[in-house]
Amino acid sequence: MTTLLSLDSFTFTDTNIIPLLTSYQLIPHLLGEQILDREIATIQCSPEETAQAIISFYQFWGLTEETQQQAWQQRYQLSAEQLEAMATRKLRIEKYKESRWGTLIPSYFLKRKGFLDRVIYSWIRLADEGVAHELYFRLVEGEQSFDELARLYSEGSEAITGGLVGPVEVGTLPEGFAYMLRGCTVGQINLPVRLGQHWVIVRLEQWIGVELDRSLYQRLLNEQFELWFRSEMEKLSGEERIWLGVPTPQ
Repeated sequence: MTTLLSLDSFTFTDTNIIPLLTSYQLIPHLLGEQILDREIATIQCSPEETAQAIISFYQFWGLTEETQQQAWQQRYQLSAEQLEAMATRKLRIEKYKESRWGTLIPSYFLKRKGFLDRVIYSWIRLADEGVAHELYFRLVEGEQSFDELARLYSEGSEAITGGLVGPVEVGTLPEGFAYMLRGCTVGQINLPVRLGQHWVIVRLEQWIGVELDRSLYQRLLNEQFELWFRSEMEKLSGEERIWLGVPTPQ
């Protein structure tokens, strides 16, 4: 039995390390990190980026004194090269994302835009079809306001806000409901339609088209990265996924 690492009163050995990693469900994480290391192996950082990454790394762990830094490095038996790789890893992953998918994001954005746009709408949800139609005619005749009827009759949480919901991303809405909103005109009150267990009266308040700013660019870049990473994990055989504890793809 060979001691690999000692922490406080516990010793990791060559005989208990694998069972421990398995029981803590850390092997899939370890496998994922190895996949990332393979991909970023050729990604380089400038000397300035590396120096700043090491400073940030030490600050994050509260290692402000040089003696603390040296003691920490010795305790975990890290060479200067290993420390540099650890400190720059997040930056190199971001560089990898940029180099692999950066030029694809504008076209990906156009594909996703219909789901990323945000919408504000008002609705009234009712279980009774007859009451729903009665309220619809009250609205179109101007007998009562949408806000008033929603507060009195809507059976969902939107009753608190007078039926007003949003802004929400279109992609988070049920597919049929999102399709209906796309066909609406702002301010138009739609005839009651069946949606799940309710009859709903809907009025589109505002359609907010999303722009590809820096924040959304980073989000879409991360989406592409996650899709790729999931596909890499799914290349494992069924037996390997079971042994490693990797979820079976749906």
